[in-house]
Amino acid sequence: MRPVLAIAGRELRVLFASPSAWAMLAVVQAILGYLFLTQLDLYIQLGSQLMALPDPPGLTEVIVPALFGSAGIVLLMVVPLITMRSFAEERRNQTLSLLLSAPLSVTGIVLGKYLALMGFLTLVTALTAAMPASLLLGAQLDLGLLSAGLLGLWLLLGSFAALGLFISTLTSHPMTAAVSTFGVLLLLWILDAASSGGGQSSILLGQLSMLNHYDPLLKGVFDTADVAYFVLFIVLFLGLSVRRLDAERLSG
Repeated sequence: MRPVLAIAGRELRVLFASPSAWAMLAVVQAILGYLFLTQLDLYIQLGSQLMALPDPPGLTEVIVPALFGSAGIVLLMVVPLITMRSFAEERRNQTLSLLLSAPLSVTGIVLGKYLALMGFLTLVTALTAAMPASLLLGAQLDLGLLSAGLLGLWLLLGSFAALGLFISTLTSHPMTAAVSTFGVLLLLWILDAASSGGGQSSILLGQLSMLNHYDPLLKGVFDTADVAYFVLFIVLFLGLSVRRLDAERLSG
């Protein structure tokens, strides 16, 4: 476990030493902060009209799903830029062979890099969650809904990172890895639109859609099937990354 943490620590230091990582973090928080304040302002303006409804939505129901839903879309574009260098840059700099020849299992190498990515993305998740949590200073929030949305966002970003890590093992060009990761993630995101036609194929596409499993968590519906989807997605692509690098190590 110690070598895995050593790799994770090294990757985190490299990541936080990069101005681009700080720039992306700042841009993401600026965009989400603006969307959060816009949604809050909308709730204040429509407060009297909402209260006239038979079952008016609360502050959490108006703010959290919209904010975390927007965060998923914004980070779908940003995460590929973070994961693209994981292995592609190692291969381009011809340091991947040195890494694979180290006295450490391929699984440990993949887990170390993945933990580093998740450390950064957990920071992004925490900063995003701090926005609606700040409303606790003057209002009541549905903590169950907030927690479910927070878990959903964290699992979603974990899935983004696992896929990006795998695609990074396939190429020596970081930008190719970024574009490919974005394309696959976008396809998995919009599969929900293709699943509205009915039939067995539509049901299958709906089950594969990330949005179909993310949206219930945003609404506070905790279903183990949705959580299992993201966990299995992460395990699948981490496993594929290990197999890809293991084959490369065996081939010399």
